[in-house]
Amino acid sequence: MRRVRVLIVEDERKLAQAVASALKGEHYDVVVASTGEDGFFRANAEAFDLVLLDVMLPGRSGLEILRTLRQRHIDTPVLILTARDGVEDRVLGLDLGADDYLVKPFALPELLARVRALLRRGRPSEAFRLKAADLEMDLVARRAIRGDRLLELTAREFELLEYLLRHQGHLVSREMLAREVWKEPRRATPLDNVIDVQMARLRKKVDSDATDRLIHTVRGVGFVLREGEP
Repeated sequence: MRRVRVLIVEDERKLAQAVASALKGEHYDVVVASTGEDGFFRANAEAFDLVLLDVMLPGRSGLEILRTLRQRHIDTPVLILTARDGVEDRVLGLDLGADDYLVKPFALPELLARVRALLRRGRPSEAFRLKAADLEMDLVARRAIRGDRLLELTAREFELLEYLLRHQGHLVSREMLAREVWKEPRRATPLDNVIDVQMARLRKKVDSDATDRLIHTVRGVGFVLREGEP
């Protein structure tokens, strides 16, 4: 299953970088366009789950982009970013098809909260959920639950569990985890010990209070997440 994709159309470089960094920290795939023309082209040519759209852009205004997208029946959720805080401006953006409106300057935590809300509203929630037995992950809210128990996971543990769930029923080697989760395929010394420690902590949180284990070690090879013994 692919990650959530967000398009940022913003010509203020520092703001675009700050927003992109915050979104990447939430594990979204982010694309940045710095002109209206580039943003319009990407929004038409590529599939995104959300567009963050500045109003004042070189080449083509954000409201013009929004109007044309809606005329072409592209219903991707759009969050307008603008320095204009007048009621008339907000009404115009919403009437043209914007899903939400955020006035600059804004706090990044508020932006992230609005992004999560729009993603939940804009797509079926199942598209961003991973599930095995009574274990469920919400990729938008960044939350994992086993039965009725909320799992308190670190960022690394969340990434590990997400990777295991995406490959549930299939063997995952330590080499795969080093390459895909740690992003260190060419490390001089193996990450085996680090991976084993992290996996032990994750298994304790996921399986310790459950009747059936989901995370299994295949000795000498790697790990598998599945119901029942591998």
